[in-house]
Amino acid sequence: MTTPLFEIQDLHVNVEGTEILKGVNLLVNDGEIHALMGPNGSGKSTLANTLLGSPDYEVTSGKIIFQGEDITSWTPDIRGKAGIFLAFQYPEEISGVPVIQFLRQALSARKGMELSILELRLTIMEWMDRLGMDPSFATRHLNEGFSGGEKKRNEVLQMAILEPEIAILDETDSGLDIDALRVVARGVKEVRKSRPELGVLLITHYQRILDEITPDYVHILVNGKIVEQGGPELAKQLEEQGYEAWRERN
Repeated sequence: MTTPLFEIQDLHVNVEGTEILKGVNLLVNDGEIHALMGPNGSGKSTLANTLLGSPDYEVTSGKIIFQGEDITSWTPDIRGKAGIFLAFQYPEEISGVPVIQFLRQALSARKGMELSILELRLTIMEWMDRLGMDPSFATRHLNEGFSGGEKKRNEVLQMAILEPEIAILDETDSGLDIDALRVVARGVKEVRKSRPELGVLLITHYQRILDEITPDYVHILVNGKIVEQGGPELAKQLEEQGYEAWRERN
């Protein structure tokens, strides 16, 4: 029997003494795209931050399993080195740190060996070309003065360079117009062309990004629980009926 790439088992999480996640179960195999959808306050961001390993989110019971190993107690840096990538909803600006320097440090940590700027530059330039990014982007300070679309494309660039095993995309579509959304979606698909085994958990409010990135499975999160699961057709049903239909059932 094949070991799942990533599994969330009966996960309960408290934030400042309040239970937000109330028994979440989800399984991602190699190469699968899963969409997690839910209204504001349903627990989507709590789940993303818990999967990252943020200390502000207390796991009271349940497990997070990565490639067969319980990582529930792992710190964010260990999770990142192991191959878990989180694209943030609101990427932070880091003044004084060029994109290429940030990527060198992150990739060196991921590979467990020091890499020079020269070793990395060719790879970055190749990916920037594939993602339709201006080469000057590499020398700009991380996210400083970036538009919303540029910040999200930078997250996709990081995902391409770091070669994670699973990518958790936390509301990557947030704040993007339709053109920027399509650019980001094309970038995600371009990365998966090179690494079809990459697992993706796409957390979103809306159907529109799923018109660009077709999921294998859709999960609906309401009040801290996954209340329904299905294929891509479930997202279209949600678009037609809204979240209220699922709130009323649960």
